[in-house]
Amino acid sequence: MKRALIAASLLALAGCAAVSTPVANPKEAKLAFDVTNGNPHVVNLTLATIDMTRKQLVEQGITPHIVVTFRGEASYFTQDSLAPVKEADRAEALMVKSKIREMRKAGHVESFEQCNIPLASRKLNPRDLMSEVKLVPNGWIALANYQQQGYAYIVP
Repeated sequence: MKRALIAASLLALAGCAAVSTPVANPKEAKLAFDVTNGNPHVVNLTLATIDMTRKQLVEQGITPHIVVTFRGEASYFTQDSLAPVKEADRAEALMVKSKIREMRKAGHVESFEQCNIPLASRKLNPRDLMSEVKLVPNGWIALANYQQQGYAYIVP
């Protein structure tokens, strides 16, 4: 089942027009995405592709259960304030924040999660997270827990 879900997700991430790989349980798909890129343009493209995957699954009658985690340099884009983001990246970072809010409202994204570990070294305060993003003590442990619940681990 995990291989089929990973294959379906990778096809979607590659920009395919439709996910055509059958899944073991055709009624639902559990996907956990691990976002770590520090380029806000890349993060926007990643979120757009995750959203496209969500929509394609719904169109096929499959209920998606999606978790998006942020770690490393991507941590800058889960903050309420754009102050920690390089000035040249702020417009694109604002688009990331907007996409997170849009996806959270759209449904089927169960959680956006920020790993606490990279925050201190980047001088980011856990209290400054967007309200749509949940702080987790350790992103790897959270992702391992999702895998144990049947989620496919996807590194875009």
